[in-house]
Amino acid sequence: MLKVEGLTKIFGGLKAVDNASLEVGEGRIVALIGPNGAGKTTLFSCIAGFQSINAGRVTFQGKDITGGAVHDIARSGMVRTFQITQPFAKLTVHENIAVGAYQKFHDRSQAWEHARSVAEQVGMGAQLDQPAADLTVAGRKRLELARTLATDPKLLLLDEVMAGLNPSEIVEIIDIIRKIRAGGVTVLLIEHVMQAVMSLSEHI
Repeated sequence: MLKVEGLTKIFGGLKAVDNASLEVGEGRIVALIGPNGAGKTTLFSCIAGFQSINAGRVTFQGKDITGGAVHDIARSGMVRTFQITQPFAKLTVHENIAVGAYQKFHDRSQAWEHARSVAEQVGMGAQLDQPAADLTVAGRKRLELARTLATDPKLLLLDEVMAGLNPSEIVEIIDIIRKIRAGGVTVLLIEHVMQAVMSLSEHI
């Protein structure tokens, strides 16, 4: 589904990503691990179109998307979460998720209903009317996941979605990711929580 070949990203004199290659097969959960500062998030940013690349190639579902615009890549079915969650604080949980749903549904009532369904999927059904600003760290992580899911992705890039969570919250997120994959979404994740990496990943 995803093939990255010889990807290199340079910032000034710093080679942040050096000739990285990886493949993610359809329907799999693949983990990308490494120490802080290794270039994992930069690699994600390059794959998803948020950063230009200096060398290499990214292919998604057989199509070369190297240098493609973020919104075009997202529409093709690849979306990512961010380490630092930034919800629309003045909007409710429901409204935040609907922002993602509008990528697929232009009709408001359809987008609204799809957002409700996604909220249930990530365990936020009871928080639909809550302002995003009032969410806990765990709530913001779930909301970030829900916003990306609402775009109806084929491939989900998860960037440390479990960072800052307690053990019981981690177990809950692991279960949600398993259900996401069971629903037909392929997952590539960056994660430092080895419990999650080892229990979820088929390839690291």
